[in-house]
Amino acid sequence: MPVYKLPKELAFPAPDEAEPSGLLAVGGDLSLRRLLLAYCMGIFPWYCQGEPILWWSPDPRLILEPEHIKISQSLRRVLKKGVFQITMDRDFAAVIQGCAEASRRGEPGTWIVDDMITAYTRLHTAGFAHSVEAWHEEKLVGGLYGVSIGHAFFGESMFSLMSDASKAALAYLAAALRQWGMGLIDCQVTTEHLLSMGAREMSRPEFLERLSQALRTETLTGPWSLPEGLQIF
Repeated sequence: MPVYKLPKELAFPAPDEAEPSGLLAVGGDLSLRRLLLAYCMGIFPWYCQGEPILWWSPDPRLILEPEHIKISQSLRRVLKKGVFQITMDRDFAAVIQGCAEASRRGEPGTWIVDDMITAYTRLHTAGFAHSVEAWHEEKLVGGLYGVSIGHAFFGESMFSLMSDASKAALAYLAAALRQWGMGLIDCQVTTEHLLSMGAREMSRPEFLERLSQALRTETLTGPWSLPEGLQIF
């Protein structure tokens, strides 16, 4: 079945038309309006330098419910000791650059190309994309970024220059989302790392239903900051 080529108009095919790999469409642009529409439909871009923009809607989908995050005993000790200072939206540019430069097993390059950095920085400026930073001795050593619409957070990428840094950032994000009443973190595709922290696979129809529910609430636009008195566990 040929992959759907996006027209200039702002439109996507239905997510259930995706190939078994999850690939749904090709082309289009990374404009603010198109990206927001894509996320609201359970679709995200993922491609490498030199490729056209590829749009995905995988089945199954990996999700993490903030109230079900698993924090290992070793990570609990790290968090209790205050090894990291965690912030939100303090340095989005450094976090997305750190994610772009991170080496990943089995991946020779990065999918966070310059156009993606520009597009997600635009989303951040508009209040929809957010970063969580992990600092150690005033140096950025890890973090993550993603997009938030309604009561859904769409995780994009994370990086770590120090053991447990990205895990600490995720633990704080989950705690903040719990306090704000947000119950869905979209992790997109399955990884052992996220499974170990409580993420689980969900069928595309179930995910789209959960997403529909999450989008019925008002979006908490940025900049974000950690809630006072935040309880991590």
